[in-house]
Amino acid sequence: MSAVGFANPLTRAVRLALVAGITASSAPVLAQDATQDDAQELNALVVSATALKVETPLVETPRPASVVNREELSERNVQALDETFRYRAGVVSGHYGPDNDTDWFKVRGFDQATYQDGLRIYREGFYQWLPETYGLERVELLKGPASILYGEAPPGGVINAISKRPLDQAQGEVQVQAGTNEHRQVGIDSTGPLADSDTLSYRLVGLYRSAEGDIDFTENERYYIAPSLRWELSEDTSLTLLTSFQKDDAVPFNGFKLAYGTVQDTPFGKVEPATFYGEPDYDTNERTQSSIGYSFSHRLNGNWEFQQDTRYTELDLLLRSIYMSFQLGPREGARGLVYRDGELKSWTVDNRLVGTWFTDRTENTLLVGVDYQDLDTQGRELDNFAFSTVDIFDPQYGNFTPVTDADLTRRNITKEQTGLYLQNQLRLDDRWIFLAGARYDQADIVDRNQTAGSRQEADDDEISLSGGVMYLADNGLSPYLSYTESFQPIAGTDSNGNLYKPRSGEQIELGVKYAPDHLDGYVTAAVYNIEEKNSLVTSPSGFQVQEGVRETQGFELESVAYLTDQLELTAAYTYSDATTDNTSDDQPEQAANLIPRHSAALWLDYAFRSLAPGLKLGGGARYVGSTDDSFSGEEVPSYTVVDLMAQYRFLNHWEAQLNVNNLADREYVASCEFYCYYGEGRSVVGTLSYRW
Repeated sequence: MSAVGFANPLTRAVRLALVAGITASSAPVLAQDATQDDAQELNALVVSATALKVETPLVETPRPASVVNREELSERNVQALDETFRYRAGVVSGHYGPDNDTDWFKVRGFDQATYQDGLRIYREGFYQWLPETYGLERVELLKGPASILYGEAPPGGVINAISKRPLDQAQGEVQVQAGTNEHRQVGIDSTGPLADSDTLSYRLVGLYRSAEGDIDFTENERYYIAPSLRWELSEDTSLTLLTSFQKDDAVPFNGFKLAYGTVQDTPFGKVEPATFYGEPDYDTNERTQSSIGYSFSHRLNGNWEFQQDTRYTELDLLLRSIYMSFQLGPREGARGLVYRDGELKSWTVDNRLVGTWFTDRTENTLLVGVDYQDLDTQGRELDNFAFSTVDIFDPQYGNFTPVTDADLTRRNITKEQTGLYLQNQLRLDDRWIFLAGARYDQADIVDRNQTAGSRQEADDDEISLSGGVMYLADNGLSPYLSYTESFQPIAGTDSNGNLYKPRSGEQIELGVKYAPDHLDGYVTAAVYNIEEKNSLVTSPSGFQVQEGVRETQGFELESVAYLTDQLELTAAYTYSDATTDNTSDDQPEQAANLIPRHSAALWLDYAFRSLAPGLKLGGGARYVGSTDDSFSGEEVPSYTVVDLMAQYRFLNHWEAQLNVNNLADREYVASCEFYCYYGEGRSVVGTLSYRW
């Protein structure tokens, strides 16, 4: 049995070994000499286990995906998950402003599913699990429908946050930050062999952060700790234990504002972005989340490997959040209240068998998997859309009646999903890659109103298919064609008492990936069409019917590459024609809310060598085109913001960094969808790190 040759000078096995080594050590590495060459082999780094659930270089994958590694997360001082892909194509984030209690994304015009370490993060309504970005090694994005590998999910795709894990080499970091909005942060990251063991290694990541929000009276205080342990039982067997604990005490960000006073003129001028419509001494968001799980792998023989990922999580939440609900008069508005007091528990497991065979002409990788999700939310809740009144332009506080226990409804939401999936990737003659997969899912969702004694249910069996083909040319051009599907159950029944069908999505994509030997990086371009059917819409008779269709036709261009040994480029452009259509009426289709037709981003890093060793300067601009609000009929203007970074490494172990986002402190409305949301204001954060 012989290994196959590859157009790239390195064989695939060697490349993946390099990738594994570089990725594992790309966590804070740490006793770094200030004169060190900052250029890295980006082709080796751009690897993902999310796109295929098997580690594969993205340039050899007939699926659209992006990766943001630890270096970039640190360099841009990413503080929340939804800041990760600001400089990648196909992603809209920040459209609801700088929210401190939810990560908001739109991918290719649709919602997406969020995973951590390959397992679903269960998010039900306001019960939002928030990954701490300081505890992440990298974040991977698979664009478009992904039910073939991940089960029920919206058609936007999958975001997979990968936690920092133990390393064999002893190293660490202590970090302090200070900045605008009273931002204060202290972080520690330590890893290495445990007690000089050859088989045991540990990692301990901890953080404390406090900051005020862009809106008056909002704030957040976070405590985070994530111990992990890796045990190399043998050359063929490895077990990594992953745990985390996170506590947030916050006054929640309520960016909800009316079109009146934001994108619409009024006799009283504009509503200030910092205007707070809640109650300073009543609004609260107390969140505690904890998890324990493991990642296990065992090589059975030269061809087969068994992998298993398991995690149990708990989230406790107390949320009281008052917001602007609707306009009552020229200056008067009604405030609404969201109240949640409960807990979320989830248990997920993913079992995989990966088999690989080589011949003189082929390499075949077969993936067989079974995954299971068991999710439960139990709590008390209230949604009051007319809780109290307030002056829209000059809110005064204290005029409200607190909620009592008698006002609350007890609710229990459960979900079980079992999936069986099969995927095969064939590499032929070092030129062709063929990918095919199928998955069967059984998903059951029950929403119980325990106070009223009622329930809504969705019970679905679905088969999802996918396929792709890619050609690897000697010049580094790799054109590909792919097809993927998704489904998402909807709890409830129609007017005849029948269970709703799940939303279904499908994507067809034609693209090209370019990664020649002479380019340290990649360029990708793709055109695609995603269509989602069975969306709920209101019929002319007033009933909820499944006759909604949402579609996105788009083009994406993305590149991450070193133009010289000192100059790195990150660039992205997205064209997105996203529409919604209620086929139950005779109205024409309309542009989807929140989704700009054009968006672009450009970031440049320059590392000085001879002139000022250890100094790196970076800067970028983010352009988001205009969007439409179908509720108010207003167009939300386009905007551009500029970000800057300066980094200086000195005395071998020290690094100072300054990040400025929205340099000009531009005031802009990020989006409108009935409510309008101001974008993030200027932030300035200084960081001092000691690494060993």
